[in-house]
Amino acid sequence: MLDKFHDECGVFGIFGHPEAANMTYLGLYALQHRGQESAGIAASDGQHVRISRAMGYVADTFDGPALAQLPGSMAIGHVRYSTAGESKLSNAQPILIDCAHGQIALCHNGNLVNARELRDELVRQGSIFQSSSDTEVILHLYAHSKQRTTEDCVIESVAQVQGAFSLVLLTRDRLVAVRDPHGFRPLAIGRLDGAVVICSETCAMDLIGATYERDVEPGEVLIVSADGVKSIKPFAPAPLAHCIFEHVYFARPDSYVFGRSVNEVRTELGRVLAREQPVDADVVVPVPDSGVCAAMGFAEEADIPLRMGLIRNHYVGRTFIQPQASIRHFGVKVKLNPVRSILDGRRVILVDDSLVRGTTSRKIVRMVRAAGAKEVHVRISCPPTISPCFYGVDTPQREDLIAATHTIPEIRDFLEADSVAYLSLEGLLSAVGSDRSSYCTSCYTAKYPVEIPSDEASYLQLALKLDKEALAK
Repeated sequence: MLDKFHDECGVFGIFGHPEAANMTYLGLYALQHRGQESAGIAASDGQHVRISRAMGYVADTFDGPALAQLPGSMAIGHVRYSTAGESKLSNAQPILIDCAHGQIALCHNGNLVNARELRDELVRQGSIFQSSSDTEVILHLYAHSKQRTTEDCVIESVAQVQGAFSLVLLTRDRLVAVRDPHGFRPLAIGRLDGAVVICSETCAMDLIGATYERDVEPGEVLIVSADGVKSIKPFAPAPLAHCIFEHVYFARPDSYVFGRSVNEVRTELGRVLAREQPVDADVVVPVPDSGVCAAMGFAEEADIPLRMGLIRNHYVGRTFIQPQASIRHFGVKVKLNPVRSILDGRRVILVDDSLVRGTTSRKIVRMVRAAGAKEVHVRISCPPTISPCFYGVDTPQREDLIAATHTIPEIRDFLEADSVAYLSLEGLLSAVGSDRSSYCTSCYTAKYPVEIPSDEASYLQLALKLDKEALAK
């Protein structure tokens, strides 16, 4: 909606519930924030896997009659924002195939950094791809497998891919969940009476009344069948690399991600930011909705009143008619509106979770000034974002990241703010707790835990080299 990294995807699976498709629908509803381009559900009645997918929101995709066409006690679902592949129906998930091993449907959250090479090799071997999604590569590898059991076929195919993947797969009679050895993306397991639930975030369990048990461990394969839950760890251990941006922005505040309360982490980010980057002001104003938790922590630590000086319109559709260009900043003003009685004549601290291109933030600063603010100080509850992500987040190219190409004073001037300050990397890591070494921070450091595609690596190395040369001058 605003100038943010786009959410990746959300996955949900349930086994052993008489209303599996309905439960999956509700689970996807709770995960809608993770992807708004398409939604889909696959369900099995023990004999056949059936699928329904469409572009758009969950509520627009499924109704009573559509869900009635998905009978069975096991189902998986997916909400998507494209990080690899175009935004079109053929790329929507779950993806369902019928091969020598039988029917299997797949939902994927993440991004495969070696998908291009695998796809080229599979095409040379005669594979015909129906989508441009990297996820389809896994299914072709599955179909090519000579292994005899479902779990062995899954393990053999997944062992060939690299990058970030939290997967749920559905066959005629079982549900399979897989998480990559680095644990980039979250994946949790819980119970709903006798049913097993697997999903990207615990907020989906809350909605359907399920109880969270634990995270699917990095490198773990879970096979859920009539025989119970079987856990396998077939992959070599790897350094943990949980995506720290899940805590900064992606996950819902009411979720637990990587074993931590997202709300508590974000509030602590604000507290640390207030200690690191204090400013004398009259009021703390969050940029809604994602900046609210950090703003609460900032206001608490700084002992400055928190006020909702910006009101978000939650009912803006995915598209709206643009007026003539004579109405300045219409695209932002239709979504955010300032409260003049809070801002007029005051020194304002604007707290946001991240700053990507900076274009929307500049419009917000102008909006706050137009409402009468005497001063506007921008505080960001994460470090400067200097590098794109290759592990399941749709990020701009490096040259479009304002912190990659501008100094802090230059960013302040661009935003037309009185001051701009970021949380330090050390401050960010301190807020996530004692297991700080288990997080991926590549978007802040350009240090990637898994080798990225060679063409992207060459591009980034050149860009960083040019930056160093420019600073040396």
